[in-house]
Amino acid sequence: MDTKGIDQLLSQLQAASQLAAGNTDATPTGGPGDFAAMLQASLNQVNAVQTDTKQLAQAFEQGAPNVNVEDVIISLQKADVSFQTMVQVRNKLVEAYQQVMSMPV
Repeated sequence: MDTKGIDQLLSQLQAASQLAAGNTDATPTGGPGDFAAMLQASLNQVNAVQTDTKQLAQAFEQGAPNVNVEDVIISLQKADVSFQTMVQVRNKLVEAYQQVMSMPV
């Protein structure tokens, strides 16, 4: 899994956090709309990893000669790590949204 998108997302969240804390030197990278596009690309990437893993596992179950158990296990672990990472990013986004919504106007 390419973690570039997730790293960018985390850096944007950190920059936004610093701006909210009053640090005017921190500016979020990217323009408007980049956040949504990056998040969608990350979701699509996690989905692709899980789809590839499912196909690899099915090929192994059907006895494909070019698929070995080590590749299936590694692929399953990659899919699990990418999914767990995406769940943690989602949790942080929900937490940030709740903090913003609870701020007095």
